[in-house]
Amino acid sequence: MLTARLCRPNYFVCLSWSRLKRSRTHIFNPIASIDAHRDLQQPVPLSQLQLIDLAYDNGSSPFIANYPAPQHMRLGLRVRRGLRDWRSAVPLADIVSNYQRSDFGHDAMAGLIVGMVTIPQAVAYALLAGVPPQSGLYACLLPMVIYAVFGSSKQLVVGPVAVAALLVTATVSELAPRYSEAYLGITTLLCLQVGLLLGVLRITRMGGLVTLLSHPVINGFVTAAAILIIISQLPSLTGIAVPDNTNPSNALAGLVGKITSLNPYALSFGATALLFLLVSRPLIGKLLHGFGMQEAQDHPLARIGPMICAGVASLVVIAFNLESNLTTVGKIPTGLPEITLPPMSLNIWLELLPAALIIAVVTYVESYSIGTTLATRTNDRINANQELLALGLANISAGFTGAYPVAGSFSRSSVNFAAGARTPASSLVCAVVVVLTLLFFANLFVSLPNAVLAAIVMTSVFGLIDFSKIRTNWKIYRDDSVTEFATIAFVLLLGVEVGLLAGVALSIALFIRNSSQPNITQVGRLGDSEQFRSVKRYPVQVHEQILALRIDENIYFANAAQIEDKLLRRVAGRHGTKHLLLVCNAVNRIDATGLSMLLRVDQQLQSMGVQLHLSDVKGPLLAQLETSQLPMSISGEMFFTADQAFKALTGSALEQAC
Repeated sequence: MLTARLCRPNYFVCLSWSRLKRSRTHIFNPIASIDAHRDLQQPVPLSQLQLIDLAYDNGSSPFIANYPAPQHMRLGLRVRRGLRDWRSAVPLADIVSNYQRSDFGHDAMAGLIVGMVTIPQAVAYALLAGVPPQSGLYACLLPMVIYAVFGSSKQLVVGPVAVAALLVTATVSELAPRYSEAYLGITTLLCLQVGLLLGVLRITRMGGLVTLLSHPVINGFVTAAAILIIISQLPSLTGIAVPDNTNPSNALAGLVGKITSLNPYALSFGATALLFLLVSRPLIGKLLHGFGMQEAQDHPLARIGPMICAGVASLVVIAFNLESNLTTVGKIPTGLPEITLPPMSLNIWLELLPAALIIAVVTYVESYSIGTTLATRTNDRINANQELLALGLANISAGFTGAYPVAGSFSRSSVNFAAGARTPASSLVCAVVVVLTLLFFANLFVSLPNAVLAAIVMTSVFGLIDFSKIRTNWKIYRDDSVTEFATIAFVLLLGVEVGLLAGVALSIALFIRNSSQPNITQVGRLGDSEQFRSVKRYPVQVHEQILALRIDENIYFANAAQIEDKLLRRVAGRHGTKHLLLVCNAVNRIDATGLSMLLRVDQQLQSMGVQLHLSDVKGPLLAQLETSQLPMSISGEMFFTADQAFKALTGSALEQAC
């Protein structure tokens, strides 16, 4: 029996073998059945290992002589890998295999509560997006199920969200009248585009795209979007008919100009609903606390105020026969959505493409951020590329079922988590609740006032407005504060899409500006150690003939000129300098402009009687410099560490003095 240990993927190194030679280590390539021995403590039979000689060139440089496994062995290994890849693409498969009976009670209760929160929100967000109310409910069916199957988050709830609805309105309202068939057709086409773009990002493994939108940009965009959503709901809340306008100043001016046409019934229902929703959570929390529940205000049942509000408002309208005095939701078609292909038009497709890309990125970033936040609470991990796949398929299914773009909902996901959801099965239960509503309870929304839905939307986005981060960022890093405030202003003044792009552009511009002004710090030896620190912060030792400068930034075209000027000024301002040592432990990359700059600096230093040296160069950067022949072109040397450089240069300085 041979004992083996995994040394790298699909390879095992021999630990004990009677014929093991000292001059050679033997590595074994596993065949198909090696997966049965993934526990490194288990012995692996010799018959299941294939010998690979790890020989040595002059005793130092290893090379692997790999003898391929037989064809049937390689086929078995590929089959096993394919099965593993399939299960990794469908996270629900692993969850189902490990699902316990005790989990269902938690998931069922969470799904039921989330369903009660979802239904009024879905109808309200549909009206915000300019589509029929049933489209909001359709967005909770297939998208929710598909994400539960393919998503990597166990608690994230996917469906209609306010920000996506606002983006849809801003995009499609320019092409067709709201609530029309043409508008709905364009919306479904937009939804399909969003899903396909997310799929393209998944294929190209662009899950790291989340880093393109900084937190200040996202926070500013969400805050501005919440303000726009609140303003957009004021006409429905007050019953004042004004033209659709995403410009907040024009919308407010229209409201003020038509204040005399205010509908007292709509205002009464809207204001009452708004007040109830603001106080319902603490009131329901106190009621639950009376039954002995701890942290009752944060209990999921305390969040069903929108469902209670919608039900009571509908009963009041029916009881007092107020349908003629109010604008209500109206009849919602009973039954499930039909699978239909969105209308295809090349011109509209191309016109929607920029907006679809923005919506795809925003929905992905929003969903990924929410999923990551929830995952940290349960010590889980979110797969960025898997989220692209799940969200892409969810949006494609929404496009085929007459819905609009979907994303992860922070409010409903928080309710799902607080309700004790353990697996995506809670989303499946929520989808069942929506199905039952469409089949048997859709008529309950006929008498629901739009003013109440407006109040539901407004209270849902109140929590998205956060100006405190601007104040906090001003104390920590002012550029972030400027970016967030500017993004808010851009979105409010220029519109949603242009404002978001302007915020991203400003963020990139500030980054380039900061990186173009790199910090260059003089360092010295800290005591008798091998550590080198800033001369301004620590009592360090320096040598009069050696100027050690640490460059705290990558060297590229944007900052090369700045670095050149600073280096030459530092040397010129320090008399007696014979050696300039560049400590490069913070430099990860040098482009062609940076290389040319270093050569120019070296030539100018030589005319001043100063040698240029480098130290602490990282491996990839060292390979780049060696390829460019820079080490052989400069007057000085390249040292492994600053400590070695100081010892060598101080020794040469003593020799020159003698």
